[in-house]
Amino acid sequence: MNETVKEKTKEFLFQNYGRSDICFTHGEGAYLYDTEGKRYLDLVAGIAVNSIGYAHPEWVKAVSEQATRVSHVSNLYHIKEQADLAEKLASVTPKGMTRSLFVNSGAEANEGALKLAVRYTGRERILSSLNSFHGRTAGSLGATGQTKYQQSFESLISGNYDYFDYGNAESFKSKITKRTAAVILEPIQGEGGVQTASEDFFRTVRDVCSDNGTLMIIDEVQTGMGRTGEWFGIQNYRVVPDIMTLAKALGGGAPIGAVVSTPEISETFVPGTHGTTFGGNPMVCAAASAVIDIIKKEKLVQNSKTLGKKWISDLKEIKNDDIADIRGLGLMIGMEMKEHSKEVQNFALNNGILVNVCQGNTIRLMPPLIITENEANRFTGVLKEFLLKYN
Repeated sequence: MNETVKEKTKEFLFQNYGRSDICFTHGEGAYLYDTEGKRYLDLVAGIAVNSIGYAHPEWVKAVSEQATRVSHVSNLYHIKEQADLAEKLASVTPKGMTRSLFVNSGAEANEGALKLAVRYTGRERILSSLNSFHGRTAGSLGATGQTKYQQSFESLISGNYDYFDYGNAESFKSKITKRTAAVILEPIQGEGGVQTASEDFFRTVRDVCSDNGTLMIIDEVQTGMGRTGEWFGIQNYRVVPDIMTLAKALGGGAPIGAVVSTPEISETFVPGTHGTTFGGNPMVCAAASAVIDIIKKEKLVQNSKTLGKKWISDLKEIKNDDIADIRGLGLMIGMEMKEHSKEVQNFALNNGILVNVCQGNTIRLMPPLIITENEANRFTGVLKEFLLKYN
Protein backbone atom coordinates (compact mmCIF):
# COMPACT_ATOMS: atom_id res chain seq x y z
CA MET A 1 0.00 0.00 0.00
CA ASN A 2 0.96 3.68 -0.19
CA GLU A 3 3.45 4.16 2.64
CA THR A 4 2.66 7.91 2.83
CA VAL A 5 -0.92 7.11 3.84
CA LYS A 6 0.34 4.70 6.50
CA GLU A 7 2.78 7.27 7.86
CA LYS A 8 0.14 10.03 8.00
CA THR A 9 -2.29 7.65 9.72
CA LYS A 10 0.29 6.90 12.38
CA GLU A 11 1.34 10.51 12.90
CA PHE A 12 -1.93 12.42 12.75
CA LEU A 13 -4.74 10.02 13.72
CA PHE A 14 -5.81 8.45 17.00
CA GLN A 15 -4.56 4.87 17.07
CA ASN A 16 -7.87 3.36 18.19
CA TYR A 17 -8.43 1.07 15.20
CA GLY A 18 -6.66 -2.16 14.36
CA ARG A 19 -6.30 -1.52 10.64
CA SER A 20 -5.38 -4.07 7.98
CA ASP A 21 -2.35 -3.05 5.92
CA ILE A 22 -4.41 -2.05 2.90
CA CYS A 23 -5.91 1.16 1.48
CA PHE A 24 -8.67 1.45 -1.12
CA THR A 25 -8.96 4.11 -3.79
CA HIS A 26 -12.38 3.37 -5.24
CA GLY A 27 -15.12 0.80 -5.61
CA GLU A 28 -17.54 -0.41 -8.24
CA GLY A 29 -20.44 -2.79 -7.68
CA ALA A 30 -19.42 -5.41 -5.11
CA TYR A 31 -15.70 -4.71 -5.57
CA LEU A 32 -13.06 -2.45 -4.03
CA TYR A 33 -9.71 -1.51 -5.58
CA ASP A 34 -6.54 -0.85 -3.57
CA THR A 35 -3.70 1.61 -4.18
CA GLU A 36 -1.87 -1.04 -6.20
CA GLY A 37 -4.85 -1.55 -8.48
CA LYS A 38 -5.78 -4.97 -7.09
CA ARG A 39 -9.51 -5.82 -7.07
CA TYR A 40 -11.26 -7.35 -4.04
CA LEU A 41 -14.70 -8.92 -3.74
CA ASP A 42 -16.10 -7.14 -0.70
CA LEU A 43 -18.00 -9.39 1.72
CA VAL A 44 -17.83 -6.80 4.51
CA ALA A 45 -19.67 -3.89 2.82
CA GLY A 46 -18.32 -1.33 5.27
CA ILE A 47 -19.84 -3.48 8.05
CA ALA A 48 -23.29 -3.75 6.44
CA VAL A 49 -23.29 -0.17 5.12
CA ASN A 50 -22.73 -0.47 1.36
CA SER A 51 -25.73 -2.68 0.64
CA ILE A 52 -26.22 -1.31 -2.88
CA GLY A 53 -22.51 -1.65 -3.61
CA TYR A 54 -20.09 1.07 -4.65
CA ALA A 55 -20.67 3.96 -7.07
CA HIS A 56 -24.20 2.89 -7.92
CA PRO A 57 -25.09 5.35 -10.69
CA GLU A 58 -28.54 6.21 -9.31
CA TRP A 59 -27.15 6.85 -5.82
CA VAL A 60 -24.28 8.93 -7.22
CA LYS A 61 -26.73 10.97 -9.31
CA ALA A 62 -29.02 11.64 -6.34
CA VAL A 63 -26.18 12.80 -4.10
CA SER A 64 -24.44 14.81 -6.82
CA GLU A 65 -27.59 16.63 -7.87
CA GLN A 66 -28.46 17.37 -4.25
CA ALA A 67 -24.98 18.82 -3.70
CA THR A 68 -25.65 21.38 -6.43
CA ARG A 69 -28.81 22.55 -4.66
CA VAL A 70 -28.34 22.51 -0.88
CA SER A 71 -26.39 20.12 1.35
CA HIS A 72 -27.50 21.38 4.75
CA VAL A 73 -30.12 23.55 6.38
CA SER A 74 -31.16 23.55 10.01
CA ASN A 75 -34.08 21.60 11.39
CA LEU A 76 -35.49 24.99 12.34
CA TYR A 77 -37.04 24.85 8.87
CA HIS A 78 -39.02 22.36 6.79
CA ILE A 79 -36.79 20.09 4.70
CA LYS A 80 -38.41 18.58 1.60
CA GLU A 81 -35.85 15.79 1.23
CA GLN A 82 -36.38 14.78 4.86
CA ALA A 83 -40.16 14.63 4.46
CA ASP A 84 -39.82 12.64 1.24
CA LEU A 85 -37.48 10.13 2.89
CA ALA A 86 -39.80 9.70 5.89
CA GLU A 87 -42.68 8.93 3.53
CA LYS A 88 -40.59 6.35 1.64
CA LEU A 89 -39.43 4.75 4.86
CA ALA A 90 -43.03 4.51 6.10
CA SER A 91 -43.87 2.52 2.95
CA VAL A 92 -41.63 -0.37 4.08
CA THR A 93 -41.69 -0.28 7.90
CA PRO A 94 -43.91 -2.60 9.98
CA LYS A 95 -47.59 -1.64 10.27
CA GLY A 96 -48.23 1.50 12.29
CA MET A 97 -44.58 2.58 12.47
CA THR A 98 -44.91 5.67 10.32
CA ARG A 99 -42.96 8.39 12.16
CA SER A 100 -39.21 8.91 11.79
CA LEU A 101 -36.59 11.01 13.55
CA PHE A 102 -33.36 11.26 11.56
CA VAL A 103 -29.98 11.38 13.26
CA ASN A 104 -26.36 10.74 12.21
CA SER A 105 -25.51 7.20 13.33
CA GLY A 106 -26.73 3.99 14.92
CA ALA A 107 -25.46 4.92 18.35
CA GLU A 108 -27.36 8.23 18.18
CA ALA A 109 -30.48 6.40 17.03
CA ASN A 110 -30.27 4.10 20.03
CA GLU A 111 -29.66 7.05 22.37
CA GLY A 112 -32.76 8.71 20.95
CA ALA A 113 -34.83 5.55 21.28
CA LEU A 114 -33.81 5.09 24.91
CA LYS A 115 -34.64 8.72 25.74
CA LEU A 116 -37.98 8.35 23.95
CA ALA A 117 -38.85 5.22 25.95
CA VAL A 118 -37.91 6.70 29.31
CA ARG A 119 -39.86 9.88 28.64
CA TYR A 120 -42.90 8.05 27.25
CA THR A 121 -43.20 5.53 30.09
CA GLY A 122 -41.97 7.70 32.96
CA ARG A 123 -39.84 4.75 34.06
CA GLU A 124 -36.09 4.59 34.64
CA ARG A 125 -34.78 1.08 33.97
CA ILE A 126 -33.60 -0.36 30.63
CA LEU A 127 -33.31 -4.08 29.91
CA SER A 128 -30.76 -5.32 27.39
CA SER A 129 -29.22 -8.66 26.48
CA LEU A 130 -25.79 -9.99 27.22
CA ASN A 131 -23.45 -10.17 24.23
CA SER A 132 -25.32 -7.31 22.54
CA PHE A 133 -23.91 -4.25 20.81
CA HIS A 134 -25.82 -0.97 20.58
CA GLY A 135 -23.10 1.65 20.22
CA ARG A 136 -20.28 3.45 22.00
CA THR A 137 -21.89 6.67 23.26
CA ALA A 138 -22.59 6.71 26.99
CA GLY A 139 -26.24 5.66 26.81
CA SER A 140 -25.84 3.11 24.04
CA LEU A 141 -22.71 1.77 25.74
CA GLY A 142 -24.79 1.03 28.83
CA ALA A 143 -27.19 -0.93 26.62
CA THR A 144 -24.26 -2.85 25.11
CA GLY A 145 -24.11 -6.03 27.20
CA GLN A 146 -20.38 -6.71 26.76
CA THR A 147 -17.99 -5.64 29.50
CA LYS A 148 -15.04 -5.45 27.09
CA TYR A 149 -16.62 -2.37 25.51
CA GLN A 150 -17.61 -0.83 28.85
CA GLN A 151 -14.26 -1.29 30.57
CA SER A 152 -12.72 1.99 31.83
CA PHE A 153 -15.90 3.92 30.94
CA GLU A 154 -18.02 2.67 33.85
CA SER A 155 -18.24 6.13 35.40
CA LEU A 156 -20.20 7.33 32.34
CA ILE A 157 -22.71 4.48 32.37
CA SER A 158 -26.01 4.71 34.22
CA GLY A 159 -26.77 2.11 36.87
CA ASN A 160 -30.25 1.65 35.42
CA TYR A 161 -29.35 -1.16 33.02
CA ASP A 162 -30.23 -4.82 33.58
CA TYR A 163 -29.11 -7.71 31.35
CA PHE A 164 -30.51 -11.11 30.39
CA ASP A 165 -29.34 -14.04 28.27
CA TYR A 166 -30.13 -13.43 24.60
CA GLY A 167 -32.65 -15.92 23.26
CA ASN A 168 -33.58 -17.18 26.73
CA ALA A 169 -37.21 -16.33 27.45
CA GLU A 170 -37.00 -17.36 31.10
CA SER A 171 -33.95 -15.21 31.69
CA PHE A 172 -35.76 -12.28 30.08
CA LYS A 173 -38.92 -12.77 32.15
CA SER A 174 -36.88 -12.95 35.36
CA LYS A 175 -35.39 -9.49 34.73
CA ILE A 176 -38.34 -7.41 33.56
CA THR A 177 -40.27 -5.42 36.18
CA LYS A 178 -42.90 -2.68 36.33
CA ARG A 179 -39.98 -0.21 36.49
CA THR A 180 -38.63 -1.31 33.10
CA ALA A 181 -39.13 1.42 30.52
CA ALA A 182 -37.88 -0.60 27.57
CA VAL A 183 -36.10 -3.70 26.38
CA ILE A 184 -33.64 -3.19 23.54
CA LEU A 185 -32.79 -6.13 21.28
CA GLU A 186 -31.09 -6.99 18.00
CA PRO A 187 -32.96 -9.39 15.69
CA ILE A 188 -29.54 -11.00 15.19
CA GLN A 189 -26.58 -10.11 17.37
CA GLY A 190 -24.07 -8.82 14.85
CA GLU A 191 -20.96 -7.84 16.80
CA GLY A 192 -21.83 -10.68 19.17
CA GLY A 193 -20.96 -13.21 16.47
CA VAL A 194 -24.11 -13.38 14.29
CA GLN A 195 -26.13 -15.02 17.07
CA THR A 196 -29.76 -15.82 16.32
CA ALA A 197 -32.80 -16.45 18.50
CA SER A 198 -36.14 -18.19 17.91
CA GLU A 199 -39.46 -16.76 16.82
CA ASP A 200 -40.95 -18.00 20.10
CA PHE A 201 -38.41 -15.94 22.02
CA PHE A 202 -39.27 -12.72 20.20
CA ARG A 203 -43.00 -13.39 20.53
CA THR A 204 -42.54 -13.91 24.27
CA VAL A 205 -40.66 -10.63 24.55
CA ARG A 206 -43.43 -8.85 22.65
CA ASP A 207 -46.19 -10.33 24.82
CA VAL A 208 -44.42 -9.72 28.13
CA CYS A 209 -43.57 -6.14 27.16
CA SER A 210 -47.21 -5.49 26.28
CA ASP A 211 -48.37 -6.99 29.58
CA ASN A 212 -45.93 -4.85 31.57
CA GLY A 213 -46.33 -1.55 29.74
CA THR A 214 -42.70 -1.82 28.61
CA LEU A 215 -41.64 -0.63 25.18
CA MET A 216 -39.93 -3.06 22.81
CA ILE A 217 -37.02 -1.40 20.99
CA ILE A 218 -35.53 -3.34 18.08
CA ASP A 219 -32.05 -2.33 16.99
CA GLU A 220 -32.02 -2.73 13.20
CA VAL A 221 -28.78 -0.82 12.71
CA GLN A 222 -27.02 -3.85 11.24
CA THR A 223 -29.99 -6.04 10.29
CA GLY A 224 -32.22 -3.45 8.60
CA MET A 225 -32.78 -2.48 4.97
CA GLY A 226 -33.01 -5.99 3.51
CA ARG A 227 -29.96 -7.54 5.13
CA THR A 228 -31.78 -10.59 6.54
CA GLY A 229 -34.08 -11.29 3.59
CA GLU A 230 -36.80 -9.01 4.96
CA TRP A 231 -36.81 -5.22 4.99
CA PHE A 232 -36.20 -5.44 8.73
CA GLY A 233 -34.82 -8.34 10.73
CA ILE A 234 -37.70 -8.39 13.21
CA GLN A 235 -40.10 -9.24 10.36
CA ASN A 236 -38.57 -12.72 10.22
CA TYR A 237 -40.28 -13.35 13.57
CA ARG A 238 -43.66 -11.77 12.71
CA VAL A 239 -43.45 -9.32 15.59
CA VAL A 240 -44.05 -5.56 15.53
CA PRO A 241 -41.97 -3.55 18.02
CA ASP A 242 -42.77 -0.14 19.50
CA ILE A 243 -39.56 1.53 18.32
CA MET A 244 -36.95 0.61 15.70
CA THR A 245 -33.52 2.10 15.18
CA LEU A 246 -31.76 2.21 11.80
CA ALA A 247 -28.45 3.39 10.35
CA LYS A 248 -25.66 1.72 8.32
CA ALA A 249 -27.33 0.60 5.05
CA LEU A 250 -29.98 3.32 5.23
CA GLY A 251 -27.64 5.87 3.67
CA GLY A 252 -25.68 3.54 1.41
CA GLY A 253 -22.49 5.22 2.62
CA ALA A 254 -23.89 8.56 3.75
CA PRO A 255 -23.96 8.94 7.56
CA ILE A 256 -27.59 8.75 8.65
CA GLY A 257 -29.56 7.00 11.37
CA ALA A 258 -33.23 6.93 12.27
CA VAL A 259 -35.58 6.33 15.16
CA VAL A 260 -38.86 4.94 13.84
CA SER A 261 -42.03 4.64 15.93
CA THR A 262 -45.78 5.14 16.04
CA PRO A 263 -47.49 8.53 15.92
CA GLU A 264 -48.56 8.17 19.57
CA ILE A 265 -45.08 7.41 20.92
CA SER A 266 -43.38 9.94 18.65
CA GLU A 267 -45.46 12.76 20.12
CA THR A 268 -43.48 12.31 23.36
CA PHE A 269 -40.72 14.39 21.77
CA VAL A 270 -42.06 17.92 21.68
CA PRO A 271 -39.87 20.86 20.58
CA GLY A 272 -36.85 21.17 22.84
CA THR A 273 -36.81 17.60 24.15
CA HIS A 274 -34.40 16.12 21.57
CA GLY A 275 -32.56 17.28 18.48
CA THR A 276 -29.52 17.16 16.25
CA THR A 277 -27.74 19.71 14.08
CA PHE A 278 -26.85 17.52 11.13
CA GLY A 279 -29.51 14.81 11.44
CA GLY A 280 -31.73 14.50 8.38
CA ASN A 281 -30.07 17.18 6.29
CA PRO A 282 -30.93 17.30 2.56
CA MET A 283 -27.72 15.58 1.43
CA VAL A 284 -28.04 12.40 3.53
CA CYS A 285 -31.79 12.22 3.00
CA ALA A 286 -31.32 12.31 -0.78
CA ALA A 287 -28.82 9.47 -0.44
CA ALA A 288 -31.16 7.39 1.73
CA SER A 289 -34.13 7.97 -0.57
CA ALA A 290 -32.04 6.67 -3.46
CA VAL A 291 -31.14 3.59 -1.42
CA ILE A 292 -34.80 2.72 -0.80
CA ASP A 293 -35.65 3.26 -4.48
CA ILE A 294 -32.75 1.05 -5.62
CA ILE A 295 -33.57 -1.75 -3.17
CA LYS A 296 -37.16 -1.79 -4.39
CA LYS A 297 -36.33 -1.49 -8.09
CA GLU A 298 -33.64 -4.17 -8.08
CA LYS A 299 -35.53 -6.51 -5.72
CA LEU A 300 -32.55 -6.71 -3.38
CA VAL A 301 -34.57 -7.89 -0.38
CA GLN A 302 -35.59 -10.95 -2.37
CA ASN A 303 -32.02 -11.48 -3.54
CA SER A 304 -30.90 -11.40 0.07
CA LYS A 305 -33.47 -14.00 1.05
CA THR A 306 -32.96 -16.36 -1.90
CA LEU A 307 -29.20 -16.16 -2.29
CA GLY A 308 -28.62 -16.11 1.45
CA LYS A 309 -30.62 -19.29 1.95
CA LYS A 310 -28.66 -21.08 -0.78
CA TRP A 311 -25.30 -19.78 0.44
CA ILE A 312 -25.97 -20.93 4.01
CA SER A 313 -27.01 -24.34 2.66
CA ASP A 314 -23.85 -24.60 0.56
CA LEU A 315 -21.64 -23.68 3.51
CA LYS A 316 -23.38 -26.23 5.72
CA GLU A 317 -22.62 -28.94 3.17
CA ILE A 318 -18.90 -28.47 3.77
CA LYS A 319 -17.88 -31.20 6.18
CA ASN A 320 -14.85 -30.10 8.15
CA ASP A 321 -14.02 -30.43 11.85
CA ASP A 322 -12.80 -26.83 12.00
CA ILE A 323 -16.27 -25.45 11.20
CA ALA A 324 -18.27 -25.32 14.44
CA ASP A 325 -21.46 -23.69 13.16
CA ILE A 326 -23.09 -21.86 10.26
CA ARG A 327 -25.89 -19.46 11.20
CA GLY A 328 -27.70 -16.33 10.08
CA LEU A 329 -30.51 -15.06 7.88
CA GLY A 330 -30.38 -13.65 4.37
CA LEU A 331 -27.01 -12.12 3.60
CA MET A 332 -25.98 -11.85 7.25
CA ILE A 333 -24.06 -15.08 7.77
CA GLY A 334 -21.79 -16.20 10.58
CA MET A 335 -19.39 -19.11 10.17
CA GLU A 336 -17.95 -20.01 13.55
CA MET A 337 -14.58 -21.72 13.39
CA LYS A 338 -13.01 -23.78 16.16
CA GLU A 339 -9.72 -22.16 15.15
CA HIS A 340 -8.03 -20.66 12.08
CA SER A 341 -10.57 -17.85 11.60
CA LYS A 342 -7.82 -15.25 11.15
CA GLU A 343 -6.00 -17.59 8.80
CA VAL A 344 -9.17 -17.89 6.68
CA GLN A 345 -9.47 -14.09 6.66
CA ASN A 346 -5.86 -13.69 5.50
CA PHE A 347 -6.15 -16.48 2.92
CA ALA A 348 -9.27 -14.83 1.50
CA LEU A 349 -7.51 -11.46 1.42
CA ASN A 350 -4.60 -12.93 -0.51
CA ASN A 351 -7.17 -14.33 -2.96
CA GLY A 352 -8.87 -10.98 -3.42
CA ILE A 353 -11.79 -11.41 -1.02
CA LEU A 354 -12.55 -9.28 2.03
CA VAL A 355 -14.17 -10.95 5.05
CA ASN A 356 -14.47 -9.90 8.67
CA VAL A 357 -13.86 -11.84 11.90
CA CYS A 358 -15.92 -10.90 14.95
CA GLN A 359 -16.43 -12.23 18.47
CA GLY A 360 -13.36 -14.42 18.51
CA ASN A 361 -13.65 -17.02 15.78
CA THR A 362 -16.75 -16.10 13.77
CA ILE A 363 -16.24 -15.17 10.12
CA ARG A 364 -18.98 -12.69 9.32
CA LEU A 365 -20.24 -12.46 5.73
CA MET A 366 -22.24 -9.30 4.98
CA PRO A 367 -21.76 -8.49 1.30
CA PRO A 368 -23.56 -5.84 -0.70
CA LEU A 369 -27.08 -7.05 -1.42
CA ILE A 370 -26.30 -6.83 -5.14
CA ILE A 371 -23.94 -9.82 -4.86
CA THR A 372 -24.49 -12.64 -7.35
CA GLU A 373 -24.51 -16.40 -6.87
CA ASN A 374 -21.22 -16.70 -8.78
CA GLU A 375 -19.59 -14.19 -6.42
CA ALA A 376 -20.88 -16.04 -3.36
CA ASN A 377 -19.58 -19.30 -4.85
CA ARG A 378 -16.18 -17.71 -5.28
CA PHE A 379 -15.80 -17.34 -1.50
CA THR A 380 -17.10 -20.87 -0.93
CA GLY A 381 -14.47 -22.19 -3.33
CA VAL A 382 -11.67 -20.25 -1.63
CA LEU A 383 -12.85 -21.56 1.74
CA LYS A 384 -12.74 -25.15 0.48
CA GLU A 385 -9.25 -24.53 -0.91
CA PHE A 386 -8.12 -23.24 2.48
CA LEU A 387 -9.58 -26.20 4.36
CA LEU A 388 -7.88 -28.67 2.02
CA LYS A 389 -4.57 -26.88 2.41
CA TYR A 390 -4.56 -26.47 6.17
CA ASN A 391 -6.34 -29.62 7.36
